[in-house]
Amino acid sequence: MTGITIPSDQDRSPADGRRITLTKKSHACVRLEKAGRTLVIDPGGFSEEDAALGADAVLVTHEHPDHFDEGRLRAGLEANPAAEIWTLQSVADQISAAFPGRVHTVGNGDTFTAAGFDVQVHGELHAVIHPDIPRITNVGYLVDGSVFHPGDALTVPDQPVETLMLPVMAPWNKISEVIEYVREVKPQRAYDIHDALLTDLARPVYDNQIGALGGTEHLRLTPGESTAL
Repeated sequence: MTGITIPSDQDRSPADGRRITLTKKSHACVRLEKAGRTLVIDPGGFSEEDAALGADAVLVTHEHPDHFDEGRLRAGLEANPAAEIWTLQSVADQISAAFPGRVHTVGNGDTFTAAGFDVQVHGELHAVIHPDIPRITNVGYLVDGSVFHPGDALTVPDQPVETLMLPVMAPWNKISEVIEYVREVKPQRAYDIHDALLTDLARPVYDNQIGALGGTEHLRLTPGESTAL
């Protein structure tokens, strides 16, 4: 789909300051902007080198390198001395010493404010990859009661979701599970994330099946593309 043109400051109505602009980055990383502040979720090793640059706050769902890249986080925090990170213990343990007082540990049920966004934490465990592989912790983030990023899990928040960031292709899921997840969450719209392993050749298959069977508007942004929510 085509990215929108963001209005200038002169063109904005009072309501625009409360609107969220979503920008898709590669794989599982997204940027949310509101009232001039930026929240970045999961700037991992499959995302752009500058994925965390310009962030006022960063959320990390879990420790896997496609979601958590220490170099990208360091670049973002060093570029903005006021930027902070919210994440689970396994990630905080790896980066807290370098940025004392700027890394916050969260878990299921926690609520906090980051870069002007209200955030609720949902979930506890990564999805099962294989029974022989131990499960690690994973949390999802519901932002402003509207946008839900589940990380590597099919967590269903206990409240309505307007925009679901949908992990469409991963070693731990199959398309029937993805479709059932959309049906269970019942968002107004679902945008693909976790898509670096999905080839362009296969995308129409996923688009058609999820769109036809998920029961909601199914959308996809190319990396760098933005839309208003």
